[in-house]
Amino acid sequence: MYKILKAEKLAEKIFLMDVEAPRVARSCQPGEFVIVKMDEKGERIPLTICDFDREKGTVTIVFQIVGASTLKMSELQAGDAFQDFVGPLGQPSEFVKEDFEEVKGRKYLFVAGGVGTAPVYPQVKWMKQHGIDVDVIVGAKNKDLLILEDMMKEQAGNLYITTDDGSYVRKGMVTEVIKDLVENQGKQYDVCVAIGPMIMMKFVCKLTKELNIPTIVSMNPIMVDGTGMCGACRLTVGDEVKFACVDGPEFDGHLVNFDEAMKRQQMYKTEEGRAMLKAVEGDTHHGGCGQCNG
Repeated sequence: MYKILKAEKLAEKIFLMDVEAPRVARSCQPGEFVIVKMDEKGERIPLTICDFDREKGTVTIVFQIVGASTLKMSELQAGDAFQDFVGPLGQPSEFVKEDFEEVKGRKYLFVAGGVGTAPVYPQVKWMKQHGIDVDVIVGAKNKDLLILEDMMKEQAGNLYITTDDGSYVRKGMVTEVIKDLVENQGKQYDVCVAIGPMIMMKFVCKLTKELNIPTIVSMNPIMVDGTGMCGACRLTVGDEVKFACVDGPEFDGHLVNFDEAMKRQQMYKTEEGRAMLKAVEGDTHHGGCGQCNG
């Protein structure tokens, strides 16, 4: 069992938990995820890692209520426990594996939207720990849905906050902040990392392609099973079929077919849609999730 040491509501339907998982914490890297299961009959839920403390043996997760399982999970309190807490899974962020001198010589821009702020945080923290100042944009629908602001302020070189409705700091989408930084303030970036809702990442990539800024995105939002078996997170990156949970979750955003991924995401929600995807995609669909009789 994996004990919950802290359970906190960050915003409406958004929760943070610190979980005692020493073996997972020892191996965590930014960009990776875990799969949690509340009990023997519980659903496997993949969640990107928000933070980790190797010395304390804890891993921090942030999740949003999107269905019955996450609703039940939100009711857990400090002292309760998960039956399973598996990880770290997926591939770590590229900069973790790259030559440090090259990473240090780049100017990074991180763009976080909504709950995407959680997986952006450990990457920004890694940069700070390695003496690299980065710019961070955090966007939310309104002030009440903004999360991890104080934590992010401690790690970011410069933090820019925007809200869709203008209820906090400034009004507008994250793309407007990117344009302002580059076109009006003369900022230059070598790499952009954007994590958030699919539609946000799509338009960030559309803009950064125009601005000639290489961009990395996390396709965690389309993961369901987290093991490469269900086919939910199948996507096209360039001319290749990839699966977010085993090949990612991070990919070159300028190569991701967002329209296809979002369409699949909607189709996968229905039994008829899953059957259609299995029939059309054949051997590249991936079966075994128990949802589509693969």
